[in-house]
Amino acid sequence: MIHLKNKSEIEKLYSAGQIVKETLLLIEEYIKPGITTLELDKIAENFIIKNKAIPGFKGMYDYPYTLCVSIDDEVVHGIPSNRILKEGEIIGIDVGSIYDDFYGDHAKTFAVGKISDEKRKLLEITKESLNLGIKEVKANARIGNIGFKIQNYVEQNGFSVVRELVGHGIGRKLHEEPQVPNFGEFNQGPLIEDGLCIAIEPMINMGSYEVYTKEDNWAICTKDGLPSAHFEHSIAIIDNKVKVLTS
Repeated sequence: MIHLKNKSEIEKLYSAGQIVKETLLLIEEYIKPGITTLELDKIAENFIIKNKAIPGFKGMYDYPYTLCVSIDDEVVHGIPSNRILKEGEIIGIDVGSIYDDFYGDHAKTFAVGKISDEKRKLLEITKESLNLGIKEVKANARIGNIGFKIQNYVEQNGFSVVRELVGHGIGRKLHEEPQVPNFGEFNQGPLIEDGLCIAIEPMINMGSYEVYTKEDNWAICTKDGLPSAHFEHSIAIIDNKVKVLTS
């Protein structure tokens, strides 16, 4: 069941969204060769707590950390560790917060030092696909329009859209209805209405869209070992206008 939010609830979602936005802006300053992903996790956790919020992912489904950190062929849900970032890698960072009982959810993929032209293009196309998906959020349109736009743009640029993972509604729970696929048919799916709050998060692979789960039962990786990128914004539609909660 889709729970449409009132203006007061959307303001709380915005407050939570601003915390994760600021978290990723802070983390970006530390992303360079030589730092470990566990160090990044500690920086993020301390910042969220300092801002009187709760790390949104920690403890959910027994996940033990604040960030999901996914490097190169890891699509999402990579676990922070003593792994040291290396020049030329890309790292997707997904972060959640709970503030005043509502969730913020936001993700970006970053370059570690200088990266290849192919990886740079992957990041640019993934980020732009998110922007194009957000533009499809209009009252009385359908959720399927978002994924249709993302998929077409991505595939026209020679990349592929992960099928097993999708965006989602957001509110007092991190994952609410409706599901928001990054692929699909135009004019299909639930109706977009005033008060709808969703997280749109294209996960785009350089090669095949096929993925598998690592032995740690968390990190999801590309089957062909090629890089993947992930960008995510939480948004609301209020007075028939889109409000990006995480920007």
